[in-house]
Amino acid sequence: MQFDHYTVTLLMLRPDAPVMDDAAADALQSQHLAHLADLHDQGLLLAAGPLLGPDDREYRGLSIWNAEPEEVLHIITEHPDPSVAAGRLTQLVLPWMVPSGALAFAHTFFPRSVDDVRRD
Repeated sequence: MQFDHYTVTLLMLRPDAPVMDDAAADALQSQHLAHLADLHDQGLLLAAGPLLGPDDREYRGLSIWNAEPEEVLHIITEHPDPSVAAGRLTQLVLPWMVPSGALAFAHTFFPRSVDDVRRD
C-alpha cells in the first residue's frame, strides 16, 4: 500500500504562558494568523485551525504541513510562530501518513488578522 506523508503540528498552551489583556492577545493572535497565512501562501501549510474540545485550554491548534518533520522543525526553529516566540504556546511536531489519495488540499483564503476572522 502507498502512503502520502505529511507533518502535523499541535499548538499547546504553555502552563507558564504570560497573561495578556485583550488588546495584546488580539495583536499576538493577528501576528499568529498572518504567519500561518504566509506559510500557506508558500505552499508549506496545507490546513490549519483551532482545536475546540473539552479542554481547549491545553490544545489550541492543529496544522497539516506539506513537508517532512525535519523541514518543519527547521522552519519553526528559524521562523517561529509569534505565539511560540512570545512564550504563549509550544509546538509538537508529528509525522502523519494516510493512504495515498485519501486527502486533497486546495489553496484557500487564510485570515491574516483577528479583524479578518471577525468579519465573517
